Amino acid sequence: MSADKRIPVTEETRKELHELKEPGQTYDELLKELAKQRRRQELEQRFQELEETDRDELTPLEDV
Repeated sequence: MSADKRIPVTEETRKELHELKEPGQTYDELLKELAKQRRRQELEQRFQELEETDRDELTPLEDV
């Protein structure tokens, strides 16, 4: 069940999206791709933060 919605954007943003869009790609497909990339980046950043926290809190085996 698909419903079309309008997302207001500035002309500048529309132009940027148009430049990112591949031939034949819909704006819906482009926005899905961008959202997926953003979620991956955020997940990667969380993992990096966890690794850094672990390094600071754990004692290396050589020191045990």
